[in-house]
Amino acid sequence: MEILYSNLLQLTWQQAVMWVIGGVLIYLAIKKDMEPTLLLPIGFGAILVNLPNSGAVETVKTLFEAGISNELFPLILFIGIGAMIDFGPLLSNPKLMIFGAAAQFGIFFTLCLASMFFDINDAASIAIIGAADGPTSIVVANALHSKYLGAIMVAAYSYMALVPIIQPPVIRALTTKKERLIRMPYEQKSVSKRTKILFPIIITVIAGLVAPESVALVGFLMFGNLIRECGVLNSLSETAQKVLANLITIFLGITIAFKMQAADFLAVDTLMILGLGLVAFIFDTAGGVLFAKFLNLFLKKKINPMIGAAGISAFPMSGRVVHKMGLKEDPQNFLLMHSIGVNVSGQIASVIAGGLILNFFLR
Repeated sequence: MEILYSNLLQLTWQQAVMWVIGGVLIYLAIKKDMEPTLLLPIGFGAILVNLPNSGAVETVKTLFEAGISNELFPLILFIGIGAMIDFGPLLSNPKLMIFGAAAQFGIFFTLCLASMFFDINDAASIAIIGAADGPTSIVVANALHSKYLGAIMVAAYSYMALVPIIQPPVIRALTTKKERLIRMPYEQKSVSKRTKILFPIIITVIAGLVAPESVALVGFLMFGNLIRECGVLNSLSETAQKVLANLITIFLGITIAFKMQAADFLAVDTLMILGLGLVAFIFDTAGGVLFAKFLNLFLKKKINPMIGAAGISAFPMSGRVVHKMGLKEDPQNFLLMHSIGVNVSGQIASVIAGGLILNFFLR
């Protein structure tokens, strides 16, 4: 009992706030089923490292140094993500790739905004939250030696999980009822196995020539996809998609919590980073939607501008959000294949955007 009272007396209000934050994340994961594989480990970890005299801090620190400081966890996770992605919808309709590029607008807008408050390397690291891609955010922030890695990681993964809350209001604000009702019948085109095998190899080579610093990110992502499409490593592909991706996500979530210790996390700078991260997500979404609306000025066959929002990467959450919004407006409007095609293009574009930022700021 003495130890209990002693520890309770050492509990700070900041630690109590972190318990609340952890509890909210756990609630969203379990009750609302919002990306539980991300939010549950992060939320539990936030409580774990903010217990008075927590013996878990050193353990989590060891995991952090072994898996995030050297970028091991994010890169291995990319193999699993690549193995999950079917590039078929994108390959059957390559023009969807432009929406992935347009939806990276928030990164560069936030870079300009963040540079007013932070030094340029930290601003670039904060801006990449807009990639809506946790591993890319970690790799860029690490490479640029950002002082705010913890806040950047938490913002990137939290906002990825909160896409179903963040995106719909932005999409509705920028589109009319008539635009949201636009139907886009899906014309299925066969994509040869050879094309699916060559695609990840070609993308890796092109990315390496355009943005050499993105090669590790793009390469691991495309290697995972090659495992999926080659047809001779089915058991390895299944392992990468399920066992590997889930295991690394659990470790990553718990490890992120090392940077959520109250003394460092509850600061004005952290709150600013969380706010700027939200700005990046909003402007990414807006960039994709507005670009689709712009194209509609010239197209006879109109595009439902909602699919532009799926270009923010956050795979496959954003694609599902757009599909559900389409069904809500019109139960016969199936946008899934179009939105997923844009979503996977956003995954590639976000990694290349991260590489471009590294190429520019590491020189």
